[in-house]
Amino acid sequence: MSRFHSYLHSAAAILDQYSGNEPLASFLKKYFAQHKKFGSSDRKQVSHLCYCFFRLGKAVTSLPTEERIIQALFLCSEKSHPLLAALAPELNDKLPMPVADKLLLLGINDTDIFPWQNELCDDILFHAFVLSYSTQPDMFLRIRPGQEGGVLRKLTEAGITHTVIAPSCIALPNTTKADSLLQLNKEAVIQDLSSQRVAQLLQLLPAGNKQWKVWDCCAASGGKSILVKDILGNIDLTVSDIRPSITANLKKRFEEAGISRYKSFTADLTDVAQLPSGKFDLIIADVPCSGSGTWGRTPEQLYHYDFTQTNTYAQLQQKIMSNVITRLTPGGYLLYITCSVFKKENEEMIAILQERKLQTVQVTLLKGYEEKADTMFAALLQMPL
Repeated sequence: MSRFHSYLHSAAAILDQYSGNEPLASFLKKYFAQHKKFGSSDRKQVSHLCYCFFRLGKAVTSLPTEERIIQALFLCSEKSHPLLAALAPELNDKLPMPVADKLLLLGINDTDIFPWQNELCDDILFHAFVLSYSTQPDMFLRIRPGQEGGVLRKLTEAGITHTVIAPSCIALPNTTKADSLLQLNKEAVIQDLSSQRVAQLLQLLPAGNKQWKVWDCCAASGGKSILVKDILGNIDLTVSDIRPSITANLKKRFEEAGISRYKSFTADLTDVAQLPSGKFDLIIADVPCSGSGTWGRTPEQLYHYDFTQTNTYAQLQQKIMSNVITRLTPGGYLLYITCSVFKKENEEMIAILQERKLQTVQVTLLKGYEEKADTMFAALLQMPL
């Protein structure tokens, strides 16, 4: 058996065992730890085949696993690939074709890959959005204030390929080991391009010297809090999350970022009794969602997704928002964020908040699918005085 047949069979065996109940990256790490025969090159090749398999989304799921892997590898490769050259030379010869033409050749429609076109946010260009699944998004760094020169110098001296998107934003290949080169969170934060662009809404807040009382109510590992600190400067920060383990990770990250003055607690925000007692000038609500705007990074989630989950997320979001907006000061601001592409979690949620008298300052869809980044939705709203 050639090594290419071996890679194909190994990937198929892994995929047949994978249920989608945990991130594919986590599953692969455990699998390779249990199967020591795979060297580093083998792990890289087999993992790539697994990820390609999921980039076909919901399309051609009836095909045998190995055949579907070959079609997916054809779709995701731009130049001659040794496995295709060995096992499917007729496809390997056609690799320079545009992705759209490859789909036509395979007889696959956009809606075969992503069947929920009618559920998408209105501004999404469906064809371009679907085509983006064939490419792994980039890694993005947000350089923290005052660190621009040092970070760029380190990347250049190390010979790291990078693209300057903005003075504080750099795109890197997704395999870059940034933590071996930079003091992450102190010098720069790994933060998706669209997530960084949420700062555009923060810059709409009134200028002045006031100390903003800020609650990052679904803080996760604290990336948005660090962003707000860098934009607004003088803030009285409170952070919360439902997961104690995440709160512990946030504490470590804040230490690295030099943020020492903040309040932190664990809470289920669907329970009014667990809300903080005070009021806030700004509440950041990066709410739990389908994550559908990030499936380019985690295509296994597209493959395994059941759309009825979207209704569950939307109901959860409504409960959370109904509670947290009661903690806004008169004239205070709500920054609502999802990494979802579905109207039910985005525009429809904003309509509900408007019914509850919040006034819209700006709503934006951050089309990461056009820039090898995540797609996100963000809205800044204000509580009437």
